[in-house]
Amino acid sequence: MALKDLQKINDTTLALNQDLKWLEEVLDIRLKSHYEGKGMSIYQCEPPDLSEDTSYYGRFINKYQLKKGERILLLIAIAPHLKPQIFDLFFKKNEIIERGYTEFGGVKGIQHGGFLPTGETVAFVLTEGSLGKRVYLNELFSDQHIFRKLNVLRLEDAPAHEPLLSGRLVISQEYLNYLTTGSPFKPKFSEKFPAQEIHSNLEWEDLILDNEVMEEVESILTWIKHYETGKELNKRIMPGYRVLFYGPPGTGKTLTATLLGKQTKRAVYRIDLSQMVSKYIGETEKNLSNLFDIAENRNWILFFDEADALFGQRTEMKDSKDRFANQETAYLLQRIESYQGIVILATNLKPNIDRAFIRRFQAILYFGMPNADQRLRLWKNIQSSVIIDSSVDLEELSIQYELSGGAINNIVQNAWISSIKMKSGSIKKADFLTAIRREFLKEGKTLMG
Repeated sequence: MALKDLQKINDTTLALNQDLKWLEEVLDIRLKSHYEGKGMSIYQCEPPDLSEDTSYYGRFINKYQLKKGERILLLIAIAPHLKPQIFDLFFKKNEIIERGYTEFGGVKGIQHGGFLPTGETVAFVLTEGSLGKRVYLNELFSDQHIFRKLNVLRLEDAPAHEPLLSGRLVISQEYLNYLTTGSPFKPKFSEKFPAQEIHSNLEWEDLILDNEVMEEVESILTWIKHYETGKELNKRIMPGYRVLFYGPPGTGKTLTATLLGKQTKRAVYRIDLSQMVSKYIGETEKNLSNLFDIAENRNWILFFDEADALFGQRTEMKDSKDRFANQETAYLLQRIESYQGIVILATNLKPNIDRAFIRRFQAILYFGMPNADQRLRLWKNIQSSVIIDSSVDLEELSIQYELSGGAINNIVQNAWISSIKMKSGSIKKADFLTAIRREFLKEGKTLMG
């Protein structure tokens, strides 16, 4: 870690430590007022001056000009991760009813032994017992507040039929990372986040597509590069861009999505919908919600593969499973349409996609099998990375064998392995023919001759 980065983390630690001490003072004042029925207001307790602070935490406070109540809310969300003992004060038993104080809220974690704040905890601290001040809470937790818009923190959904404020207060992993270390958060593939960032060593010039398709791809590239400027000049420009890629396997759908990200310096996350769809009712929506919550405001390109897993022909509602399947599809559509970045859905078979969904896309691109000229360009591109015997006629291979770009990559790799095993020093025609035969067998085809 660079010295300047270490210094910034140290500065952030200092700023957070000051603010957490202020939170302790605020909680002490609030509890004394609660027990004694009088005392000073928490809003009379001035926070540390961070107006000139350059730490990650200080810059966030200053950039969004957080008020006292907002700053206290943020600290309540952060404290369980950095100084959980702050909330031990809330474990005091109410001697009248021989249990904890209901108004303190809070829950106990599965493994965490401390007090985890809920919306009721926030209400207890910030409203100081005033019902009128609860309106302020609605503002803090609204979708329009910066905390929700940027996915900084949120209230988890309360259990069924329980008060709304009984949900846990949770800070996002993204902002916990940023406010404490300044490091960008890179989520790992899991059941709760079924997506993986994809990369490619290839460059834009390696993308070989039909001219019409390439023009469409370049239009998408233009939208990504100029959307932010364009929306300020023209209010008619709608947020988000939704694209459908369809065509046989290996024709460049995933590569195109990856290179769009590489050209625009955006992360591309691949979501395999066939893996995401859960057999448990409601779990698919939870997984999708978590994915979009993390992706919002990150400028990611979301690439949904095997899209027909959810966007196939909608089923008739013969039983409850069909109803929930349609609900999952409707939920994904709603989140895709509200996503302000670019969403690419890919499928091998366009007819499997419901026509009602097709209308939702700004662009639909067909990735067909490359023609002989395109195959020759693909063969020649690969030629630069391996040693091919001079007797091999790449033009003949491109004319004689109809292969996708992905298949050609597989063939070259297998032919190269054969040449290594034979210690021949270069890839011979026989190596290519063996590899082609193998690729054809995978696809259920027969190589003649």
